[in-house]
Amino acid sequence: MKAIAIFGAALAASLLGTSAYAQAADAPPPPTSTANQTTTIGLGVSYAPTYEGSDDYSLAPAGLVRGNVGGFNFFSRATALYFDAAREPDGQTTDLLIGPMVNFRFDRSRSIKDPVVRLLGKLDTAVEVGGFVGVGTMGLLNPYDYAQARVDIVHDITGTHGGTVVTPTLEYGTPLSTTTYVGAALSADWASGDFADTYYSVDAAGALRSGLPVYDADGGFKNIRLTLLGNQMVTGNLAEGGWSIFGVASYSRMLGDFKRSPLVDGFGAFAGRGDADQWFGAIGIAYTF
Repeated sequence: MKAIAIFGAALAASLLGTSAYAQAADAPPPPTSTANQTTTIGLGVSYAPTYEGSDDYSLAPAGLVRGNVGGFNFFSRATALYFDAAREPDGQTTDLLIGPMVNFRFDRSRSIKDPVVRLLGKLDTAVEVGGFVGVGTMGLLNPYDYAQARVDIVHDITGTHGGTVVTPTLEYGTPLSTTTYVGAALSADWASGDFADTYYSVDAAGALRSGLPVYDADGGFKNIRLTLLGNQMVTGNLAEGGWSIFGVASYSRMLGDFKRSPLVDGFGAFAGRGDADQWFGAIGIAYTF
């Protein structure tokens, strides 16, 4: 049932079988015309780097939202909010994903633990707007799994970095029973030169203040990321909703000039202030109604 698939996948990214399964006694019920007319709200706590590339971590609140109004889906992915402008017909197993999105980027706009990086100064929160396009389908390995391929393109409208970020993503999720859902996502970020310069370059003035070497970062692929999730219903089931507990774990590896930045791994004989290996975790509770 697509309602089951989308329910679990939305939990994953908001933060993220065999034929024998379909014959099991606890197999999900058949689709209904109102199955997707639900809303999911979740709250939790995350453990993440203080900025992308940092080796300092901190706890922060995490949230997610997903809903469907009149056949149109809206959903969150970490700090981004999406609206799918392609109406989802009842009973269709493959659908087009296309619509607007907005993302809020908080890198180095809040508490910076590293005393050297702190000397470079804080940045304003960036508001990035753009859109996404993709395709989703269910029934690849069992009747109730769901896969999605999507590309997001956003551009900063606040002047914080004035750049563009492109994110291709592959997602897959499947129920293990009527109450348990697991999924995975593989994604990468390509960032423009303006983005790289703002977050990962060090100019002469910054070098003088911090003692870091002057560094000019070029745009390119910033990272590649693998995300895993699990969702366990506490009341109700995946098709009808209720209370659930979710967990998300993610690993990303920074690439290219972003990895070599003095704020991350560094270059040559200079040891950077951060780490190209980035870890993220979140746990929380969600309610679907």
